Formats: sequence, C-alpha cells, structure tokens
Amino acid sequence: MAEAHQAVAFQFTVTPDGIDLQLSREVLKHIYLSGVTSWKKRAIRFKNGVLTGVYPASPSSWLIVVIAIMSTMYARIDPSMGMIDRIKTSLPVSEFMTVQTQTVLSAILFATGLWLSFIFLLRYILKALLSYHGWIFESHGKMSFSTKVWLVLVKLLSGRRPLLYSFQASLPHLPVPSIDDTINRYLESVRPLLDDEQYKQMEIVANDFKKDPAPKLQKHLKLKSWWATNYVSDWWEEYIYLRGRDPIMVNSNFYTMDLLYVIPTHRQASRAANIVHAMLQYRRKLERGELTPLRALGIVPMCSFQYERMFNTTRIPGIETDFVQHLKDRKHLVVYHRGRFFKVWLYYGGRHLWPSELELQFQRILDDKSEPQPGEIKLPSLTAGNRVPWARARLKYFNEGVNRASLEAIETAAFFMTLDDEAHGYDPENIRSLDLYAKSLLHGKCYDRWFDKSFTLIVYKNGKTGINTEHSWADSPIIGHMWEYVLATDCFHLGYTAEGHCKGDINKSLAPPTRLQWDIPKACQEIIEGSYMIAKGIADDVDFHDCLFNEFGKGLIKKCRTSPDAFIQLALQLAHYRDKGEFCLTYESSMTRMFREGRTETVRSCTCESTAFVKAMEDESTTNEQRLALFKKAADKHQNMYRLAMTGAGIDRHLFCLYIVSKVMGIDSPFLKQVLSEPWRLSTSQTPQQQLNLIDTQKFPKYVGAGGGFGPVADDGYGVSYIIVGENLITFHISSKFSSPETVGEFQTFFLTGRLLTWKTDQQTPYRILQGKRAKETCLRFRLLFSAKIK
Repeated sequence: MAEAHQAVAFQFTVTPDGIDLQLSREVLKHIYLSGVTSWKKRAIRFKNGVLTGVYPASPSSWLIVVIAIMSTMYARIDPSMGMIDRIKTSLPVSEFMTVQTQTVLSAILFATGLWLSFIFLLRYILKALLSYHGWIFESHGKMSFSTKVWLVLVKLLSGRRPLLYSFQASLPHLPVPSIDDTINRYLESVRPLLDDEQYKQMEIVANDFKKDPAPKLQKHLKLKSWWATNYVSDWWEEYIYLRGRDPIMVNSNFYTMDLLYVIPTHRQASRAANIVHAMLQYRRKLERGELTPLRALGIVPMCSFQYERMFNTTRIPGIETDFVQHLKDRKHLVVYHRGRFFKVWLYYGGRHLWPSELELQFQRILDDKSEPQPGEIKLPSLTAGNRVPWARARLKYFNEGVNRASLEAIETAAFFMTLDDEAHGYDPENIRSLDLYAKSLLHGKCYDRWFDKSFTLIVYKNGKTGINTEHSWADSPIIGHMWEYVLATDCFHLGYTAEGHCKGDINKSLAPPTRLQWDIPKACQEIIEGSYMIAKGIADDVDFHDCLFNEFGKGLIKKCRTSPDAFIQLALQLAHYRDKGEFCLTYESSMTRMFREGRTETVRSCTCESTAFVKAMEDESTTNEQRLALFKKAADKHQNMYRLAMTGAGIDRHLFCLYIVSKVMGIDSPFLKQVLSEPWRLSTSQTPQQQLNLIDTQKFPKYVGAGGGFGPVADDGYGVSYIIVGENLITFHISSKFSSPETVGEFQTFFLTGRLLTWKTDQQTPYRILQGKRAKETCLRFRLLFSAKIK
C-alpha cells in the first residue's frame, strides 16, 4: 500500500537507552521536494493572482505612478491638490518617522490610491466597451467606422498577455430583456407551429401575462440582476441540473470522442498514461491561471468562470437536491477496471509522474488478476440510476468504515478513469462502429463510469479514448477546450516509442496502485442492482447513429455566402419535415459567455422563414431561384436570432427566470406553465472545434476530432449534435428512443445537409444504413439549389 510505502521514511527501535529514530534519506528527499514544489506553486498562484487582480494595469505601472508623483514633489509641484498633506497629517506620529519620511509615505499612499482608481476606471471603460454588440450584427467582411474605432479602443485597454481570469472583472453583466421584446419574440417563434385558432388563444394568454403578473416578476428579476453576478446561471445550475431526481446518465451527461481517424498507439496503458499526463499539464496551467482566455475576433474576451471546476469536482447526491463539491490540489486518480477500483498517486517527489511511470502503474492494474469484492462490480451504477435511492444509500451504507474511505477517495480524486475491456472507434468497414462507440461513451455498461465525477476518462483496450462529462458544472465548449489541448499534447509533444510505449525511463520503485476496499451488505447490493436495472433500461432504449458527411462542408457553404450553422439548421428542419410531415419546436444551444458567468441560451430554429423554405423544397412547382431566395431569407433570420441569443436578448432563459420568481412568490401563471412544458422534439447543438488551433488540420488532415453528442431530450424526439470539421467534413451524432413509435419504424428517412439517411429495423437488431444512390441524388439536388451562387 502507498501509505505503508511512505511510512518507511520513519523507523524506530526501542532500546534501554531510549528510542533510536532512523530516517530514510531517500524518502526525506521526496518530502523536501514536495514541500519545495508546494511553496513554488503557492508563489506562482500568488503572482498570477496579483497580475489578474490589477489587470488591465500591471504591477510595474504602480512603480511608474509612484516615481511620477515623487518627481513632481521634488519639482515643488503638488498634483494631489493638497491630498498628500492631508494624508500626512492623518499618519500616526512616531519618533522613528521624520517629516521627510512622512512626506514620502504620504506620496506613496496617494500614488497607490491614484493607481487603484486608474485601474477601476480602465475596467469600467472596458466593461462599457464590451457591452457594445453592434459588431456581431454586421455583415461578414463589412465593418462600420464605429466598430473599427471600438476595436482599436478594446485592443488598447485589453493590455498585454492576459491570463485566464484577467478579464473577469471587466465583463458586463447579462442584461434582462424587456417583457415586450420577450413576449413578441416568443409569439413569433410559435407562429409556425400553431394554427390560427391556437395562435389567437396563445396571444390572449401572453397578453394577459404581459399585463399581470409580468411587471411584478420583472421588477424582482431586475433587482437580482443588479445584485447577482449573473441573473440566470445559479438558478439554471440548481433547477435544471441539481434538483433533477431522474438519472443523469443519458438524460444529462454528454460525451466527447477521440480523434476520428488516428490511434497514436494501440497499447491501452500507454495511451492512458500520455492522456493523463497531458491532463495534469493542463490542470497545472488551469490552477495557475496561465491559460490564454478565449476571445472572439481575437479581441472580445469570453467568460472563464466554468473552467474553475473542471478537475477535483464531484456531484454529490442529495434527497431533494444535489450539490457540486469542488476541492483543490487533489493528488490521486481513481481507476476502474474489470469491476475493481484502484487509487493511483499522480505525484512523486513533488512532481507529476512521467508518462512512462503512469504507464507502469496502469499496466499493473491491467495485469492484476484479483476478483471484485461482493457488490463492487456494479457499484458505479448507483450514479447512473435515480438520485434519491443513491442519496439514501450513500448516507446509510457509505458513511463510515472502509466504504466511507473508498467513496471519499473517488469523490476527492482529480478525475475518474475507466480502463475499458472493449474496443471501439471508427471502422470504415463497419457502418455501425461509430454508433457503438457513441453508445459506449454515453452510458457504457451502466456500471463502468462514475457519472457523478466532473468527467470520466474512458480508455479502450485498442487505445481509443473518449470522455463522459457531468453537465451541471459546465457546458461542452469547456471540456472541448481541455480535450483539444490533451490530444494535441498527446500526439505532437509527448509521443510514443516505435513499440508504442510512452517515452522515458521506467521507475520500478514506485509503489503499486492501491485497491479500494468495500464492505457492501446485501441490502445495499439490492439497491445497486435496482439502480443498474433502471440504468440498463434507459441505455437499451437509446438509439444512436453517427454520420460522417463528406460530400461537401464548410468550404462550399461559405462560397454560397451562407453561415454553415444556418445551413445545417435549415437542413435539419427539412429533414424533420420529411421524416414527420410536420414541424416541431426546435432547440439550438447558443452561448452567452461574452457576459460574466454566462452559460447558454436557446435559439428557436423553427421559424416562419425556415418553414416557408422547407415547404418550397417539397413543392415541385417552386423554382430553384425561388427556393434560393427563401433559403437566404431563412438563413439570415437564423443568424440574427443566434446573434440576439449571444448578446443576451434570447427568449427562454428570461422566461425560465420569470417562472422561478413566480414560484417563489406563489404566483400561478398559465402562460409560463405552458411555455416551460412545451417539449423540444428536435434538440440540436454544434460542438466547437479548434478553439486553440493547436492542430494544423491542413498539414495533418487525419488528426481531426469527431465531436460528441448527447441523448434525446424528449421521449418522442431526436437529439442532434454536429461538428463542422475543416472544409469538407461534417459529423452528426443523432439520438432517439426505440420505445417511441414516433422515432422508430420499418423505414424512416432523415435528411441531413443534402444527404438522405435511411433507418432500417428488423425484429432482432435495429441498425441503420446509408442509401448511397439516394444520397448522391439528394446531394446533387442541393448543389443545383446553390448553382446560381456557386457560379
């Protein structure tokens, strides 16, 4: 055991003359190095904290201000207009402080106050500048004079070499939209989904709400927006995620895939070691705040708040609500393999374990032949089932003894890792390979991922890897940022030997990983089995299809002078209409990270303009020129809605917060009830790609990611995640439920960006195939649609 290994540093023998204390010089050396590393880390954090605290100024600017003030005093000029003299008279009289010393100290205090005032002024001006969003509504390639001036001012005030959290104090607060704007946009969004009679009824209900109680609710919401950093985020986390009592597996957690075409090594332990080491490097940069903040246009900063809880974080179950536990400086990892849990220390002698050392530790786990303890193999399924049984079991069976110690080891770990005994990944010869890969990442066997950890790293026996992420603490761009860094570091910096092992020497003196011990009674095992059966029912009901569309991509779409996202969203509307023969409420996730602690907003992609385009595509009497005009109008509408959502003028988060206020105040609103009960039968999201631009996909075209996905939001709907990869590839992750007659049939067609996907099912095993000829015909049809623009 690791504890026993550390204990040999101190050995003693009792003799007649007393106690003979013997110290191990080697272990004392490691203790010394650990202490040095710890103090060095604190010093770096303190330095970076100071740099962030005074940004956009710098500590050196304080010295400049002090020197300037002192120089004016020696020139017998008083820039303080008497304030320095007043400060001097306020200083305590001391026999050790001469008049000249008091004058110098007063000048330094005045200079410091002036410097701090200057910092607050800069931040206020920068916050005011960042509140301007006119640039985002301007046409691509066209920039007004006012926006050019704005860009120059933002650049001047943004300082040099900002750290991850440098801009946090300068970011504007999320504004509360007006009731009129929100109601009008809501009515506009539901118009294509309702007939005339239904729409008139909705107008009546909405107008009644606008008169009363909307004004009361709005006042309280504005009060919160003045007091809180963000009027949405804390309620969103609590009520959408943490108060949910249903299983988070499939329903909340999402997954991220590995590189699509490349497996750097087929050795499981080696790949796991490099990935873990790269994650530790990222965590060190993150904890020190040394990562560069993301900036739109390379200038406008995005909020970095969500990064704080990426590591050392666990969702803790409760009876009524869960809570997120975040710790600091966790030095171990918990690994699950073949039903056993192992604790692996990540540090040795005050440094991270090298990849070769991690490979040794993981190989030891793979070679371990011990059997799982009673109840251990399916223990993680507690995190996959309903929250209340898990919370009660945790209080009753994991609150003392070895169970408490082992559970604490998991919940306080840097993150959780599964060394999976299956092989997954993209196989061009197997059309279902990506489907199975996606399902494995999303739910696995329902008992081999710890779904409560901030993320679970999964490494398959063929070297492929991926991540399952708990959703409450952050959104997909955050984990995607880390994952891009890790994959680039793994492939292009750490690398492997010719045999596929990690580079570096092997330190065989490392203490082996520690088995976590459990004493799980029969009653608890029955609860575990019950959670497993619930989770298995959910997992077996999830139908998945991943599609690689490479007929064309971003390159061709941009030649048509169209937003790739708008193009895909309109294709999805056409797909759904061909599949169902009707339109549905459509959710597209947008981000609000231009505001402090911003997370997401909803773009309602089904609009009057998009439905007009879809109907024109199905009407053979409509000419291509008419279709093209309708398409452009619908695409422009979608882009404008996306921009409104990004700039705080969305619909759904405002309505959600109004609903929370109404519940707190005990006000019953039929309008808000109806709005929040409407099902999202088509839930979509675009996965961001190349946030860091660490991998040159032009030079290394095979080193592209496959994005990630999530489960269906509605029981009778689809979940669609997509990633636009390079110029000629779009990857789709489509989920639905077998149990719904609306999403499973003998033959169903689903149109995706010019490609016709056909689902075919039999009584035994549902599977999906691509109809090649029909796909080409449909693709040509879309090419014809854009022929005027392409020419």
